[in-house]
This record gives sequence, structure tokens and C-alpha cells, in this order.
Amino acid sequence: MSKQSKNSASSSDVLIDLEAEFQASNIQEVLEKLDRELIGLIPVKTRIRETAALLLVDRVRKQIGLSSGAPSLHMCFTGNPGTGKTTVALRMAEILHRLGYVREGHLISVTRDDLVGQYIGHTAPKTKEVIKKAMGGVLFIDEAYYLYKPENERDYGAESIEILLQTMENNREDLVVILAGYKDRMDKFFHSNPGMRSRIAHHIDFPDYGPEELVSIAKLMLTSQNYCFSSAGEDAFGKYIRLRMQSEHFANARSVRNALDRARLRQANRLFSGIKKSLSKSDLITLEAEDILASRVFLNNSRDSNKLIDSGEANKT
Repeated sequence: MSKQSKNSASSSDVLIDLEAEFQASNIQEVLEKLDRELIGLIPVKTRIRETAALLLVDRVRKQIGLSSGAPSLHMCFTGNPGTGKTTVALRMAEILHRLGYVREGHLISVTRDDLVGQYIGHTAPKTKEVIKKAMGGVLFIDEAYYLYKPENERDYGAESIEILLQTMENNREDLVVILAGYKDRMDKFFHSNPGMRSRIAHHIDFPDYGPEELVSIAKLMLTSQNYCFSSAGEDAFGKYIRLRMQSEHFANARSVRNALDRARLRQANRLFSGIKKSLSKSDLITLEAEDILASRVFLNNSRDSNKLIDSGEANKT
């Protein structure tokens, strides 16, 4: 038997305990953290697990000499605001670090203003400085489509894109770039920048949350802040969410967080101005229905209903 045949035979006899490799990587801890942090998003979590599995198998292949070249890890996260894109990017950075695909595993989050200058000669050093900080980790560019403004001949975003493209190609083993933004705008951005599209291997779409999921998110946020809803308060918040979701600038979990901040403000004012001056722990941590129902969302909805009644539209189907 030739030497090459012997090597081939010995390689085929190697047995890999993939479960042991998985446990040793400690990525299960990150995936569990992601499950705790984010309600729902099953398609997103599934893609992250699939990507983690791909990288784990790739690492095992390298251990027995089955290298197939460095995998392309650059990603695009699309979806509306408040759907968990930044949180998933943070956990993805951890997974990449634990599997040895980035040296440090930190996340640098930026927007156009951090990358693009306002005059000639300003953009290149700004972009390169950001890239330098992100090396060894993940660079997360939110609303990445704002880098490209073809209608403005004096815009310097194209220069930043060119530097990013070079870095994404030449430093694939030391930097992962994640672009994020609205899906329709990212599609237009990629159409206008085919070089960027060709470097993005993983596209993950983040769906909007449903009303029940948003209430669960609110309860999770309150628990982390040592607050809770009363039963009536939770019902009121469910009604609030259904109305708030109809507004133009609704931003999923971000809007939930803002709503809870305002509800806590109303609760504090209710407790301070109330007759009851001796407060229990339950008083201090509980958001009641009145803390929710005082929102302008209910007032505005009432006004809209009155307008429909006045115009006769309320009786139309």
C-alpha cells in the first residue's frame, strides 16, 4: 500500500465525538443566553444555531486536515427596529470567539456618522480607525444603506464602502462585518453595490413581534428592573400594545421599553401624590392599570373613534 493510501486510510479511521467538541466550545451557554434574552424569533435562533453548527463542523474538519479554506462569515440582518438585531450580533460575536474564528469577540456598533467624513480626506482615516477598533471581533453597521447616497455627488460614503470591501476580503480571518437595516432598503443597497452583496454569505431576516410576544418582552424587561404588572395592569398593557402597533413609528421591543419607562414615571407620580404614604414592597414594584391607561395612545384612539362617529364612518363596514 502506498504512503498516500495509508494516510487516506488512517484519516478515514479517525472518529470525532462532535457532542464532546460542542460541549468543549461552550457555545451552548451562548445559545441558552440568547433564548433567555429574546422572546420568540424562532427562525432567527434556528439560523444562528445552524451557523454555529456549520462553524463547529468546519473547526473539526480542520483538526483532521480537511481544510476547505476560511468560510465567509460576513452577515446581513434585516428587519424593523427593535427586533433584536444588535443583541443577536453580540451573541454571534461570542460564538465566533468561542469557536476560534475571531481573536477577541468584541462588538463595535457604528452608523454612517462614525465612518463617513464631511470633507475630502476625512473619510478614509475615520473608516480605518473604526476598522482598527473592530479587528479581532465583529463590526456591526446599523442602517448600512445610508453609506450609499448616489444622488449626492459630493458624498463620501462610496469611499468608506470601498475601504470596507477591501477589508472584508483581505481580513476575513480577523474581522466579521454585520450589516443591518430595513429589508427593502438593504435590498436596494446590495443592488447598487454588488461587490458588497458578493461578500455577504449569511442573510437573516428578523420578523416583527406579535402582541402576545411583546407583552412577554415587557414582563421580561420589568423583571430585570424589579418591577411587575398587576393582573389588571398586564391586561391594560396588552390593550396598549395592540393600539400602539397601529402607529406609524412603532419599533417593537424598543417601543415597549419606552412605554415601560413612561409607565414607571406615572407609577412614581401616583405613589408620591397619593393619600397612602406608607408603601409596601408590592406598592413599589407593581404597575397598575391606571399607570398604563393614562397613555396618550388611549386618548388618541378615543379621539379617532369620536371622529369616525361624527363623520358617520363608524357605522360603515
